[in-house]
Amino acid sequence: MAKQEFTVADQYQYRRSGPVRWILSHSLRYPLFSLAMLAAAVGNNWFYSYIQVYIGRAFDLISSSRWETQALMGLALGVLAAAVGQTITGLVRNYAVEFTAQRVERDTRDELYTSLLGKSQTFHGRQRIGEIMARATNDVRQINYLFSPGALLITDAAMAVVVPIGLIAGLQLRLLLVPLVFVGLLVLTVADYNRRLSPVSRAQRQQFGVMNTRLAEAIAGIDVVKSNAQEKYEWTKFRQDARIFRDYFVKQGEIQALYLPMLVFSVAWAAAFLHSVVLWRAGHLTLGQVVTYLGLMGTLRFPTHISIFAFDLVQLGIASARRILEMINTETELDENEAGLSQAIRGQVTFERVTFGYNGKPVLRDVSFNANPGETIAIVGQTGSGKTTLTRLINRIYDVESGRVLVDGVDVREWSLESLRSQISTIEQDVFLFSRSLAENIAFGCADSPPDVTQRAAREAQAHDFISQFSDGYATQVGERGVTLSGGQRQRIAIARAFLTNPRILILDDSTSAIDSATEDKIQRAMRRISSDRTTFLITHRLSQIRWADRILVLRRGELADQGTHEELLSRSEDYRRIFARYE
Repeated sequence: MAKQEFTVADQYQYRRSGPVRWILSHSLRYPLFSLAMLAAAVGNNWFYSYIQVYIGRAFDLISSSRWETQALMGLALGVLAAAVGQTITGLVRNYAVEFTAQRVERDTRDELYTSLLGKSQTFHGRQRIGEIMARATNDVRQINYLFSPGALLITDAAMAVVVPIGLIAGLQLRLLLVPLVFVGLLVLTVADYNRRLSPVSRAQRQQFGVMNTRLAEAIAGIDVVKSNAQEKYEWTKFRQDARIFRDYFVKQGEIQALYLPMLVFSVAWAAAFLHSVVLWRAGHLTLGQVVTYLGLMGTLRFPTHISIFAFDLVQLGIASARRILEMINTETELDENEAGLSQAIRGQVTFERVTFGYNGKPVLRDVSFNANPGETIAIVGQTGSGKTTLTRLINRIYDVESGRVLVDGVDVREWSLESLRSQISTIEQDVFLFSRSLAENIAFGCADSPPDVTQRAAREAQAHDFISQFSDGYATQVGERGVTLSGGQRQRIAIARAFLTNPRILILDDSTSAIDSATEDKIQRAMRRISSDRTTFLITHRLSQIRWADRILVLRRGELADQGTHEELLSRSEDYRRIFARYE
């Protein structure tokens, strides 16, 4: 199993070596329903096929010189009983396969969602949201269609071939010649159909992801699109993607139009008629057996015709399964280390000759420093010097390439990831809020927090006043990503969230950039109160915040150029004086 930052302890272990095995392992989780579907499919086709046997016997009966109405009534009741049996087994078959399809769709979505939650930040940084959503919604839904009606039709079609041929063998072994030749040709032509259809199905699913990605990006960035008057450009690009998606459907239609099995069936049915008539004239068959034989051959039309639809669904389902499995199996760099250290953090943070980079490009080089519990460490440097990256190594959003990051003297890789991250809170400039109520957003890290505690955190973050002005107060629903709030309001909600979780290590990454000076002063006083007993890392261009830091780290092109207090650095660090002058 691939490394994960988060897993569910009781998650069922599926076979992920290939899309078909993965799908089968999902369905085999419910073996009774699979067996019920198979048994019901056999029974359903046996009842349907046996109707043809009763009809043939009726022909033999009425062709004789002496026949009784009672005997014909018995055959009619036999047909009725077979029809009732066909109905009942059809209901059982449909229920079993629908239950399996819905359960597999649910399990697939759970498995994919759990996997996405467990992927590292590096993985998510490479992914496009539209592509992920296409796989998590449309591709997962396609797995449902693979089972119902896809697998249902294929199973039913297989039984609709096996059962009639079995009954034909019971009539006369020499009658098997045409059906067996037909089955051989059917297998060859369907295999060729699937061979031609499979790459088109894969490309179709891939193009849907591309189209969905462009749509998601255009809607998410609609303000940028409109402010630059690029609606026509985005429409043109989306239209091109949609046209390619349409072309794959046209290609699929062309392949389906050249579906040879129906031609094979027509020739086989004619050959069967000729063969049976020859045997009848030779006295080897009765007229009723000829009627039964042709009726049973006629039942083979259903599996031949339905294959064009069923195998299309199966191919699309397998293509979707391959895309989903590809995402699930993608290796992530970190694991949750569930058996790692899990205890209360005091707040000591140590960097020992830490080096880190993205995609082979170094960002931090040989960085070493120590932060004692309760200290406030300000981090300054030019844009791109590695300030944010440094803080993301503390809570293991990324792992170092060389060196060590220690929390309370223990390498962060030896901590339980949940224990480590639950005690570290980060507030960034670009605050993300969920489409939930304000109260839920504040209490995101403490879901069981009582309302009075949530409100106290909001008051300390200077958020209570503007929240109270909303008609629904703390129950006000926030738009997607907090779009209904101003930048300053979003930052205050994030700060309230950090106050509520009471972290042992607090990381503030330009967290008050969108807040006016008067409000910032109030928040800073609250921050100083909560920072007195926790380690705080501060990335900011506000001099008022830099000055009250216990120590300042000066980064230059990924290296730690100097560290010390504000006064010490002003007196000895040219880099700090340059940065300080720019901030002034």
